[in-house]
Amino acid sequence: MRRREFITLLSGAAITWPLAAHAQRAAGKISVGFLSVNVRPAMKARIEAFQEGLRELGYTEEQNVHIEYRFAEGNPERLRALADELVHLKVDVIVTEGTTSTRFAKEATSKIPIVMAQDPDPVGTGFVASLARPGGNITGLSNLRSDLGGKRLEILRDTIPGLARVAIIGTSTTPGNAQALADVERAASTLALGVQVLEILGPQDIQTAFKAATDGRAGAVLVLASPYLLSNRAQVADIAIKSRIPTMYYTSDYVKDGGLMSYGVSITDLFRRAASYVARIAKGAQPGDLPVEQPAKFELIINIRAAKAIGLIIPHNVFERADEVIE
Repeated sequence: MRRREFITLLSGAAITWPLAAHAQRAAGKISVGFLSVNVRPAMKARIEAFQEGLRELGYTEEQNVHIEYRFAEGNPERLRALADELVHLKVDVIVTEGTTSTRFAKEATSKIPIVMAQDPDPVGTGFVASLARPGGNITGLSNLRSDLGGKRLEILRDTIPGLARVAIIGTSTTPGNAQALADVERAASTLALGVQVLEILGPQDIQTAFKAATDGRAGAVLVLASPYLLSNRAQVADIAIKSRIPTMYYTSDYVKDGGLMSYGVSITDLFRRAASYVARIAKGAQPGDLPVEQPAKFELIINIRAAKAIGLIIPHNVFERADEVIE
């Protein structure tokens, strides 16, 4: 007889997630849903990191874990149907790649455990009650660090002699960006740098934004989070190089697709660590009892080919700080 989705204990309303029963029905495998707003190629490094994390914990795809991947291809409106599909499949846990994916997963189920691979403000978005005690069916990792914008500006200033003005491009409605922009503007004031803010509301705005940055005499571009930019990151990197404007990204995904440089939280490390939540939940842990963890690894990635393409010489003191250099 199929177990109920939750069991009310005599001592209180505690939730028990029935992974053991689900796994038994799947011939010993646990079933994981992976929900992303992006196109699959854009998620390649993150998926590989997640898979690696699972293998390190003894879970190998198609042996003792099955993963149902769902990608919205850059269209957030598709996420609702994809999340509902994962719930209908009765996966044991859903891993979400960002805030928008988490929101739709949360709307789709209050019973299946949800693991956030990253989120800039899980308390502010209402996903968890607190970082220490999330409560409910959601836990995972946060990528929130208020000092990163200032550090990115410092690296740009150290890289570009005489830098006086920076254009900031991103999507203002992306969770965490309002705070990120405020942090960058505050840091820019401290560093005596002018700021030009340019909004990205769709892929059609990418070319326009870089032209506006060039026309506005920005000496560099700082990219904030945006599903439209990330899903089209190779195009973004290409336009930045053709515009001959040094561009700093918040994640190494852009740099590995031809962008100049990035500094920030190692997103692939977060996805690798997300696997540990899946493993703990599979062994009976309740999501609401697993604290949301903070980023632990930060990295500066520099693409020398991109620097040469725009005629930029990376100063030795910046080059020495790089965690990875792409030749």
